[in-house]
Amino acid sequence: MYDFQFPDTSLTTYTMLRQTWAAVSKVAETKLAKVGLTPEQVAVLWACRDYPGTLIPAEISRLVFRENQTVAGLLNRMEKDGMVKRIPKRRGHPFTEVKITEKGEKACGPGIEVMKGLITKLMAALSAEKQEQLQSLLRVLRDRSLEELYIEAKPPQGYPPGKSIPVKW
Repeated sequence: MYDFQFPDTSLTTYTMLRQTWAAVSKVAETKLAKVGLTPEQVAVLWACRDYPGTLIPAEISRLVFRENQTVAGLLNRMEKDGMVKRIPKRRGHPFTEVKITEKGEKACGPGIEVMKGLITKLMAALSAEKQEQLQSLLRVLRDRSLEELYIEAKPPQGYPPGKSIPVKW
């Protein structure tokens, strides 16, 4: 990995952001492979386990920031592996629901523990104050990117605007 310094500061910052994301993703993939999971599978299992309400494929797409067809393929593989189950549309439930299975529950715990350990280790390099600064800066970049995509950062239905979504840790 190289430490690039472009004449344009924004290019240097963007490159550093890309390198950081790529490195963190590779570490997560490597560590999760030891428990037989991918980062995407852990994200889906975590959502299935802890999401407050009915979880549908479109909501999973929003939660893991992936295209609907990508999530559909992921759910197909996870259902084939017995980790999730899709419950077809039925009266009073206009959408296909996604539920975690017993096998998914058993896989979810170790996957989340790997991610917790990784996140804790990586974030220990930054003080709480630096983490808050980084969150603030990243929120600005995320929101600007979402504007470019014409996507609004908003909580799921039933959550008041401006309120963060609580996640079990």
